[in-house]
Amino acid sequence: MATAIIGKDHYHTELHTSTHALIADEPNEAGGKDEGPAPHEYLHMALAACTAITLRMYSDRKQWTVEKIRVEVTSEKAGNSTVFSRQVFVEGEVTEEQRTRLLQIANACPVHKTLTNPIEINTQLH
Repeated sequence: MATAIIGKDHYHTELHTSTHALIADEPNEAGGKDEGPAPHEYLHMALAACTAITLRMYSDRKQWTVEKIRVEVTSEKAGNSTVFSRQVFVEGEVTEEQRTRLLQIANACPVHKTLTNPIEINTQLH
């Protein structure tokens, strides 16, 4: 579970999970104080982190010589859709065959699967 709490301080928001606390905010130009990432940046970070972790798990299991994985995620609106762009950089002794497999594995990370399947959000106001 994740919880967001916002008071009257534009747009400083406390985010909590069972064991972690973070801050979300909007940039100065949007009326915030830029004290933390904006909500859409957390979405980018979720996809980037999930991709990197999934690739690390897979390459470790295969005992491939992967030294470092960097994942960059951006998005843009295209009509009524949002298009995510993900760049994956792998450092180490990786063959073309392994690189092809890593791309397949990147597309299988749980956050990628969530974002590319129909999503339904049920909201209740209390």
